[in-house]
Amino acid sequence: MRALHLLAVAASTGTPSNPRGDVTLEILDDLAAELARVFHVSCHVNGARLLANFAFDSARGQYHSTAILQRMQSLSPDPEIVLLGVTSLDLYVPVLTFVFGEAQLSGRCALVSTCRLHEEFYGLPPNNPLLHNRLKKEAIHELGHTLGLKHCFDWPCVMTSSHNIERIDLKDPEFCPACLNKLHLSPPAPSPQWTAGAPVTR
Repeated sequence: MRALHLLAVAASTGTPSNPRGDVTLEILDDLAAELARVFHVSCHVNGARLLANFAFDSARGQYHSTAILQRMQSLSPDPEIVLLGVTSLDLYVPVLTFVFGEAQLSGRCALVSTCRLHEEFYGLPPNNPLLHNRLKKEAIHELGHTLGLKHCFDWPCVMTSSHNIERIDLKDPEFCPACLNKLHLSPPAPSPQWTAGAPVTR
């Protein structure tokens, strides 16, 4: 991976609670800064937006993540640039009730959703620092898949599988030494604690 591009994925209609599934520029900018620190590559926020209406399943009220990834692949012709889609739309794959994200293993595209990362989804008050931490973990996790990593059995590792929000909160926002070694990456330097408009870490 020579560079990483972030792409907002939304819908022209969306749901009553989130009309278009948009994510804010602040979230994208903060995430880009964190991912550049972790992967040691240039990270760019794409000014365009991918409309995902084609992936909507009216029976489920959700968006098929695999279909979105396939469409994203046509937007990423450079094999050295990985494209990360970020959305607030609720994602699914047919065999699961929902997914926090999905990626092409050893591929060029990954996708993460903030829909179920918000505390408000669980009837709790908003918590922006927690949202940013959760999003960073899931983004790193899915990008790890694009670099060839599979799920890790070291439970604090960011590459452990997460099927619920509690599991996301328990794991670290970093690769374990074994996964770092597979990626030939050095550990990222500590980043500042999250404040409004600034990158977030945990």
